Amino acid sequence: MTLDRAPRFQPDAMLRVLERHGVHYVVIGGLAATLHGSPLRTGDADICPARDQANLTRLAAVLVEMSARIRAPDAPGGPSFACDAALLSSVQLLNLTTGLGELGIAFQPAGTEGYEDLLRHVERNDLDGLVVPVASLEDVIRSKRAAGRAKDAAALPTLETLLSMRKRSS
Repeated sequence: MTLDRAPRFQPDAMLRVLERHGVHYVVIGGLAATLHGSPLRTGDADICPARDQANLTRLAAVLVEMSARIRAPDAPGGPSFACDAALLSSVQLLNLTTGLGELGIAFQPAGTEGYEDLLRHVERNDLDGLVVPVASLEDVIRSKRAAGRAKDAAALPTLETLLSMRKRSS
């Protein structure tokens, strides 16, 4: 599949492909914030996958199935890459364009130690029968604080308000 323009963002479909292949991952970033009730919308999905060889092999199969390409501003369809476990084991971050929208893969999101760290406080969200692992709201805030990007700083007041409301109601 050649991508001449950004495909429509289909996060449910992305997560279903990950689940069908048995990939171990945690949803992070803006999509995690949205799943926690943030009114701020994102145009991509971000995940933090486990780094074991078997999981990287499953993740590579997902990326091939989704026609993943490197996200590059000067190449709308994005350049192709060797999508295999060897490559995945050698990178920390990948920003991709897929047939289901944009996907970010961060093996060690800012402010975290990666998958195992996020798994300690993971929450399970049921999306019409698909149960997905989502980073806790506290971990999303921790990561956005550590990232230090302007868009993350802009989201923090909303996320901190959500967290405060959640704590008051429990």
